[in-house]
Amino acid sequence: MKSIIKKVEVTPIKMPLPRVFKGSHYYMDHRVTVITRIITEDGIIGEIYNGDELDNLQDIVNMINNQMAPLIIGENLFDVNKIWEKTLPLTFDILADRKVALNAMSCIDSAVYDAIGKALKMPLFKLWGGSKASLPVMVIGGYYTEGVDVDEKAIRSDIESYIEMGAAACKFKIGGRAPEVDAKRIEIARKVAGDDFVIAVDANQGWTRAEALRFTTRVKDFNIRWFEEPCRWNNDKAAMKDIRYMSGIPVTGGQSETSAAGCIELMTNGSIDVCNFDASWAGGPTAWRQVAGAAAALGIEMAHHEEPQISAHLLASAPTGTFLEVFHPNRDPLFYKIIENRNQFHNGYYQVPDGPGFGIELDRSVIEKYRLDK
Repeated sequence: MKSIIKKVEVTPIKMPLPRVFKGSHYYMDHRVTVITRIITEDGIIGEIYNGDELDNLQDIVNMINNQMAPLIIGENLFDVNKIWEKTLPLTFDILADRKVALNAMSCIDSAVYDAIGKALKMPLFKLWGGSKASLPVMVIGGYYTEGVDVDEKAIRSDIESYIEMGAAACKFKIGGRAPEVDAKRIEIARKVAGDDFVIAVDANQGWTRAEALRFTTRVKDFNIRWFEEPCRWNNDKAAMKDIRYMSGIPVTGGQSETSAAGCIELMTNGSIDVCNFDASWAGGPTAWRQVAGAAAALGIEMAHHEEPQISAHLLASAPTGTFLEVFHPNRDPLFYKIIENRNQFHNGYYQVPDGPGFGIELDRSVIEKYRLDK
């Protein structure tokens, strides 16, 4: 089958958040993304948005427009691996920011897949061999209140709002306070949530190994689904392995890896129980599916770092796929505003879009309001 790529269009989006959201060692005050359109000679249009790279936003747009688009125009849409391999050398420059090239690759790869799904009139999770029609929803939340160690009122309000949203789980932010303080925050969250609501925790590489272990001893009775990126980046593979073996709490990692090989090393090293590789940060669905195949073979669960517009189809196609990660509308207004046909959460689950490609339609009025290239 042949469908020739004729044009690539890119639109940067920047949307302010209603307040600052603070994790262990970072904060967010805007939601940004890149919308990529792949247009073929026979009128197929693939369109999807990827990423949240505030500092690198314009560099990603420039790389797609100036370096990647010329490489893929004229190629057959269905030659996915060829297209991916043609853009990969842009990551080889050791003096450049590899993150920019990987994000740009992800945008191209995702839009190509959306176009393929539309050409074949198939949702991607079906095209990729999946059969899960819905996924349990995990809200990323529990952010810190500036200047307050334990804000019980805010924690209660957060958990209640996630349940009201129709979510089944929360991934609660920790790692920015002393382990004893964050353990107290989790204790409050568990009391508010009840026993049936799933709670995972995410330190965003905020602690030393000793600090992470101090935390685990204090939350062992709170039924923690997983402990994500517990330790600092400089020795995280070994540290995560120790936390996993010594605490008995499942450990999650992979979002900070930039290659499929890096995630597979985490698996074979015994560092993780769950891999949350990010298709928008590290080469697109092509790279993520390489990891998911290895995870299935090795018996490792797959998650996906954020990006529900991309991850729903990937997780639904993965044999060991887990939760769909989303944010509260205040933290990610884009997901709730830009998708015209977004499925609602119901009884803890999200129905995977069953339209062709990623199955979503973008609201042109939202794009026009928040685009940066006016």
